[in-house]
Amino acid sequence: MTPAVLPRTLWFTRCPVPTATGIAADRQWLTDEFAADGISVRSLQDASPDADRGAHYTHALTGLFREGGNVPALWARSRGERTRLIGLTWIEERQTVLVAPGSGIRGAEALRGLRLAVPRHDIAIDFWRAMALRGFEGALASAGLAPQDASLVDVPADGHEGQWAAELAALRRGDVDAVYVKGALAVEAARRAGAEVAVELDDLPDRRFRVNNGTPRPITVHQQLLDEHPGLVDRFLAVLLRAADWAAGQPDEVARILGAETGAGADGVAGAYRPGTHLTLHPDLSPERLGLLAAQEAGLRAHGFLPEPVDIAAWADPGPLRRAAALARRTSAPPIPEEPAS
Repeated sequence: MTPAVLPRTLWFTRCPVPTATGIAADRQWLTDEFAADGISVRSLQDASPDADRGAHYTHALTGLFREGGNVPALWARSRGERTRLIGLTWIEERQTVLVAPGSGIRGAEALRGLRLAVPRHDIAIDFWRAMALRGFEGALASAGLAPQDASLVDVPADGHEGQWAAELAALRRGDVDAVYVKGALAVEAARRAGAEVAVELDDLPDRRFRVNNGTPRPITVHQQLLDEHPGLVDRFLAVLLRAADWAAGQPDEVARILGAETGAGADGVAGAYRPGTHLTLHPDLSPERLGLLAAQEAGLRAHGFLPEPVDIAAWADPGPLRRAAALARRTSAPPIPEEPAS
C-alpha cells in the first residue's frame, strides 16, 4: 500500500484558556517539530480571513487538532463528524454564581426560587447557554436542589458586546437575580459590574458539581488524520506533553502566556486561576475524567444540545497518548555515554 502523502499544513485551535497547545504555540515548539517534514503548523485563530474558523466548532477540517471546550467537541461528534478523543485535561477555571451588590444572597441553597439568567446566542452551538445551564445545575445540585427549584430566565445576548455582557446587564436592571460566569474575563467583568459572589463552584469539594464546558476539556483529532498519519498525531501530542512538563516549572511564564491567551490583565488571570494551575496541563484519558465527560454528555443531551448520543468510551482512543508519552520519554532521555576505548 502506498503511504499517504504528508499534509502540507497541520492546524491547531484552542480556546482562550490554559492549554498545553497554547504553551507549545508560544514556545514555537509545534512549528519546530514539523519543519523538517516541510509541514507548516498554523493556528486557526491567527489564520487569514479565508480560513474556516468555524472548524473550531464543527471540526470539519481533517488536519486540525483541537484543545477546547467539550460542548462544541461533543456537538461535532454527535452530528456525525469523524473525530476521536485523544486526551482530557481538568483545569479549575473559577466558576461562580454572581448576584447584585447588597442582595445578601449567599450559598447554593439561597438560589432556591431565584430567577437565573440563561443567555441565548444566535449561533450554531450555543455553548454559552450550555455553560450557564450546567453551571446552575451544578450549584443547585450541591445543595440537593434541581433546576425546577429555581426559575430559568432567557436573556437574549445578540447586540451585546463582551462575554457575559447580556446577563450582567439583566442583573443590573433587576430582570434576573443571579448570573453564572467563568474564567479570567468574567472576573474583570464582575468587578466592573460591582457584582458579588453568591457561590464559588471551585470551592465545592465534589468535582461532579463543576462539570462544564471546560471541565473536563478534550483534545480531539479527525479520524482521517489519525488513520493516514498516526505518527504525526503522536508527535503533536508528544509536543503537548513536553509543553505541560515545561509549564510545571514556569509559573510566571505560564501566567504571562495566559494573559495573552485570555486577553485578560494580571488581576483577571490571578483571580480566575488559582496557584498551581501551571501544574495541571497534562492530558490523560483516566476513567475518572472519561466518567465526568460522560456526565456532561448526558446533561447536554438532556437539554437538547446534542442531536444524537455520544458513546464516550467508543469515542476515546488511548493509543496516540500512550505512544506520545513513550516518544516524549525517549526524546527527553539523556544520551547514553559511550564506553571508553580499551
